Amino acid sequence: MPRFAANLSMLYTELDFLDRFAAAARDGFQAVEFLFPYAFAPEELAARLHENQLQQVLFNAPPGDWDAGERGLACLPGREVEFRAGIHQALAFAQALTCSRIHVMAGVVPSNQRPEDCHSTYLENLRYAAAAAAWQGVQIMIEPINERDMPGYFLNRQAQAHALLDEIGSPHVMVQMDLYHLQVSEGDLASKIRRYLAGGRIGHIQVAGVPERHEPDVGELNYRYLFQLLDQLGYPAWIGCEYRPARGQRPHATSEGLGWLQAWL
Repeated sequence: MPRFAANLSMLYTELDFLDRFAAAARDGFQAVEFLFPYAFAPEELAARLHENQLQQVLFNAPPGDWDAGERGLACLPGREVEFRAGIHQALAFAQALTCSRIHVMAGVVPSNQRPEDCHSTYLENLRYAAAAAAWQGVQIMIEPINERDMPGYFLNRQAQAHALLDEIGSPHVMVQMDLYHLQVSEGDLASKIRRYLAGGRIGHIQVAGVPERHEPDVGELNYRYLFQLLDQLGYPAWIGCEYRPARGQRPHATSEGLGWLQAWL
């Protein structure tokens, strides 16, 4: 049976962030993920997880200056010291939250950098992150993100991600397969799920409706079929619900849109 984790950066946004843990637990979630924890003390987040009997399954390493448009540092030449500091900060949070997966965003390729320099910087940084994470038993995730939502992002397609894993050469780096991004960038989801799950290097899956990124039962994808397929293939990890509720931020907007989830709880 598929297991679903609420993404608290995108769900329950009608509530203050720290109140979202309890809301997710009330709706039947047993796990959560979010983008960035760094605005809060790790002890405070750990307490919310414990109080609500929730498991933390994923969060992102520091992405650089998010407000200025940065979307990760891994491929940016000259930012290696900042990247490494961010990895160690993320690993400290992972230890406090008992979280075994950290997504490392690749970054937007700068217009003044050669692609081959960004490529070599990315490999070096990911090897460093993998070696550091291995000591804690943490998996580093890399995620292809579609160029419609994030123009210029370094990593866009599943084949590219798996080729990078071959180059990085570490069992502590895996691919985060977001089915929303996969549909926008490539399509042919069922065959790609079969192909890449068989390779054993998919460490986390996320979902959202396409094209608006609302609930999984809204849009062009047949998620009931895809969830059944993941179950049949024995996908063992969590499925992150990284979508924007169609009802917006009105009271109970997230909970009212969870009818799709009830069959799977």
